[in-house]
Amino acid sequence: MKFKKPDVELFFQTFGIQGFAVSPDESQIAFSTNLNGKYNLWAMDLPNTFPYPLTFHNQSTGSLQYDKNGEFILLESDQDGDENTQLYAIPPQGGELKPVRTSEGHRHMMPMVSNDGKKVYYTSNKEDQTLLKSYVYDIENDKEEIFLEGEGAPTYLAKKSPDESSFTYLKMFANTSQLAFAIYKGEHHRLTPETDEQHTFSGLEFVSETEIYFTTTYNADFSYLAKYNLETKEFKKVKELEKEALTDVKYDESSNSLYLVGVKGVVDSFYRYDLENGTLEELDAPVSVIEQVKVAKSGNVYLMGRSATVPFNIYKYANGKWEQMTNYGVPGVAKEEMVDPEIVNYPSFDGTEIEAMFFRAKPENDNGHVILWPHGGPQAAERSFFRALFQFLIYQGYSIFTPNFRGSTGYGLKFTKVIEGDWGHGPRLDNVEGLEWLIKNGYANRDKIFLMGGSYGGYMALLLHGRHPEYFKAVVDIFGVSNLFSFVNTVPEHWKPMMKQWVGDPEKDKEKFEEDSPTTYLESMTKPMLVIQGAKDPRVVKAESDQIVEALEKQGTEVEYLVLDDEGHGFSKKENEIKVYKKVLEFFEQYV
Repeated sequence: MKFKKPDVELFFQTFGIQGFAVSPDESQIAFSTNLNGKYNLWAMDLPNTFPYPLTFHNQSTGSLQYDKNGEFILLESDQDGDENTQLYAIPPQGGELKPVRTSEGHRHMMPMVSNDGKKVYYTSNKEDQTLLKSYVYDIENDKEEIFLEGEGAPTYLAKKSPDESSFTYLKMFANTSQLAFAIYKGEHHRLTPETDEQHTFSGLEFVSETEIYFTTTYNADFSYLAKYNLETKEFKKVKELEKEALTDVKYDESSNSLYLVGVKGVVDSFYRYDLENGTLEELDAPVSVIEQVKVAKSGNVYLMGRSATVPFNIYKYANGKWEQMTNYGVPGVAKEEMVDPEIVNYPSFDGTEIEAMFFRAKPENDNGHVILWPHGGPQAAERSFFRALFQFLIYQGYSIFTPNFRGSTGYGLKFTKVIEGDWGHGPRLDNVEGLEWLIKNGYANRDKIFLMGGSYGGYMALLLHGRHPEYFKAVVDIFGVSNLFSFVNTVPEHWKPMMKQWVGDPEKDKEKFEEDSPTTYLESMTKPMLVIQGAKDPRVVKAESDQIVEALEKQGTEVEYLVLDDEGHGFSKKENEIKVYKKVLEFFEQYV
């Protein structure tokens, strides 16, 4: 039998997973997914892998965890993407959400359930919007105490030791500057020695009451595995890889080993480190990018991740083999009909080497046009993971180019820090040099290039449009920053302490802010534009898009404006995601 070619609409029906948790006895996996078009908590009773709903609140779920006895699930949830996460609990069989800690207009973060299930530790901005405070809430007696006060920088409670005699916390000075501490016998221990050099932390894991393993860039460019002993107050470097960052750390008590995620450019690696003999073994990972890892008491490993042609899925590693627990794909579209990226490298204007991915449309679909996609963050990276937006545009004939310009993660701390105080010069020229490299090497035609980005990528789309309009036929900005002066004043309060290092000082760096603000170059923004904005976005507020749209309309630039009233900094509802993707395709199709 012959069937018609899969329709592009099928790409819109791809589902996602925000996070998952495994019950203590491994009889159930709970995970946040949008199977009904909106995110809810679903579960699978193992060994069966057929999902059923636990909640019906139709909102995103952040952190979720079972209490130690598996009697309830604690979860974070916000309202329509406003990121004001509240804490709720439900029984494992599901039902109505029971409020645990709520405060309208404030956020509750990084919760931990005590071993006896009677207390919840968490960090919140409800009493200190800027530096934050951490609390311990007694569920039975409905009493709460301040556990830790923020001082010097926004402070987050991170992990507790096995018997809760010790706790770790992080002070966040910037994305590239953090300090980690532990509270032990009433004393606060800094986990890395004193230094003037800024450094970072990723995973933090107690393996006993006195030993903490973590990954850090202390005195290094790429993060490595280190340990700190609370009794001896000794810091020690444990394992370092060549040009590869070790990030997440999870402890397996059953084998006295650590599971580690390695990051190298656009892909991840997965390792097991034997604490007894100090050996590191690389394991074949089922995905190219690992998002979350859980280790059960049995020693079984559960992992969530995705690859360029495979959406989010959950996998189980037991007896040396991976088993796929969920089966998310693109309905009606075979993996072979999608496109893996070609990884390329090119020299930028000052000789800096930039890694990028090029998703080439298949010859039978290719319409000759290339979309430049500057990623968000900016201290993040575009990686070899599935984006429905990418694959459906590629399927429609568009090739996509995604440079990991300076400031991206995965290439060392120095490379990531370069963007601090320079949002609009070096990274902008990295993108421009990428386009010239594409044209020179036959990847793109100079008169067939589109531009699209979200968040910082939206900012870069606006800036490139204003400063280099000759490259582009049309531009899409998805919740992008338009004015650095207004942006640094409207971010969440607990972001503001890091703004001077991250973006700059609007008074001292006034000329630089003007030079790097897209609104400075309005007259050059002459190409057709589509601007998309979430009305409840707390990071890049709606006023950022309002001002650019109003100015473009006033000067006569062709601009369409799509505002999503029930979204924040992203798309939490399938109907909105579909609306945006259809609009983007419709917009580009006008100019092919």
